[in-house]
Amino acid sequence: MGCPGVPHESAPDAGSRVEGTFIVNPVSDDRTRRPKAETETVTETLDRWSRLSQESSRFDPALYVEYDVKRGLRDLTGKGVVAGLTQIGDVVGSRVEGDSRVPAPGQLIYRGIDVVDLVDGFLAEGRLGFEETSYLLLFGELPDGDELRLFGDNLASYRKLPRQFVHDAILGMPSHDIMNAMARSVLSMYLLDKHADDTSIANVLRQSLHLISKFSMLAVYAYQAYLEEFCGKSLVIHRPAAELSTAENFLHMLRPNSKFTPLEAQVLDLSLVLHAEHGGGNNSSFTAHVVSSSGTDTYSAIAASLGSLKGPKHGGANIKVVHMFDDLKLNVRDWEDDEEIERYLLRVLDRQEFDRSGLIYGMGHPVYSVSDPRTVILRHYAERLAGEKGLAKEYQLHAKVETLAPQAIAKTRTVYKGVSANVDFYSGFVYQMLDIPQELYTPLFAVSRVVGWCAHRLEEIVSGGKIIRPAYKSVASRREYSPLEGR
Repeated sequence: MGCPGVPHESAPDAGSRVEGTFIVNPVSDDRTRRPKAETETVTETLDRWSRLSQESSRFDPALYVEYDVKRGLRDLTGKGVVAGLTQIGDVVGSRVEGDSRVPAPGQLIYRGIDVVDLVDGFLAEGRLGFEETSYLLLFGELPDGDELRLFGDNLASYRKLPRQFVHDAILGMPSHDIMNAMARSVLSMYLLDKHADDTSIANVLRQSLHLISKFSMLAVYAYQAYLEEFCGKSLVIHRPAAELSTAENFLHMLRPNSKFTPLEAQVLDLSLVLHAEHGGGNNSSFTAHVVSSSGTDTYSAIAASLGSLKGPKHGGANIKVVHMFDDLKLNVRDWEDDEEIERYLLRVLDRQEFDRSGLIYGMGHPVYSVSDPRTVILRHYAERLAGEKGLAKEYQLHAKVETLAPQAIAKTRTVYKGVSANVDFYSGFVYQMLDIPQELYTPLFAVSRVVGWCAHRLEEIVSGGKIIRPAYKSVASRREYSPLEGR
């Protein structure tokens, strides 16, 4: 017997033809009525349907202004539509002066604490900070020494996956895309959880801690499976070490020799801290809220957030920055010539260079205008790491582009607010210096941001209550139904 609702596989009918992976059946023997359905190839049909879909999905962007709809839930100045309340994080890019709001140096707030103060605090004590940051975001308070050790010990104890799960769900099903592999693994974890659908706070918190602890393993192991299957590399799997932090374990599991320097671990840990949360309005955290509001399970909500983060407009932007700099290095002979660099940037904006998108990647942010606080912090440690790696010239090139790009943008665009480098501008460079492969740039973002997703899921369950379903304005004209015979 087959599974309920799943048809049995059978051989094609004698009158069918097979094209690619599709079976095309003739609709009828009457070729005078619907010749398209009988004579088109699958590709031709899909092309025709694609044109119909495009035509029926397109409308004049001016309608957004006419109906006062904030496209992407933000207006031209970057001000967002308020869709909810949160205590977890805040993103500040302006201040009030008199009766108006003006751009200001950016601030990122975790549970009421400026991330600059948080970073300065644990660095001053010579500690790594991701575990402390995770505790703060989940529970709203800074842990004392005993509580921090207990939290770290719990994460270490959860960094285990059944051997069969690793073999079957990760290594046995390699993927070209690590984010998709991680999402599949997260959904597979549902099968291991006897209380997968329990949405009580205690259970969701237990699930969250397991996910936070295991995400680095899911990412690295999926990458190792990718190397073995698609690149012909040897399969090297290191178990996580209980005495190592999340950042240290990532480097330990990724590198065949498991070796890393204290500065490398510190910079990676710092990157994890800076990416852990960014307010409830970022695309993937909002996804966690939206999906959680439906009452679904934790694994479905986190898999949905992974799908959101995978997009190049969200988590994949730092890869674009790296590729853009590779192209710049090929087209700019003198890295110290500001005029030559600016000419290249102007050609990029004019869609003549790089990917011809007209975008300088790593520049600009929906909220930050004067500065991105994550960039300010990461820039300093990028410089230190570049010095250790012998890449000071590459760092100086980044610094020059960071200065010149806003000037080039101002010459070619109408700028409604300031433009500054966002965190992606330096994070990709940092990952390059850490010898992290580009396939893991966005998954590494997820290793960090899963903390924010879990915190927002918990908040939605505790304080949300209603399912999130925003309104859309219909701009379709009304028309009458026409009988099939007359179409």
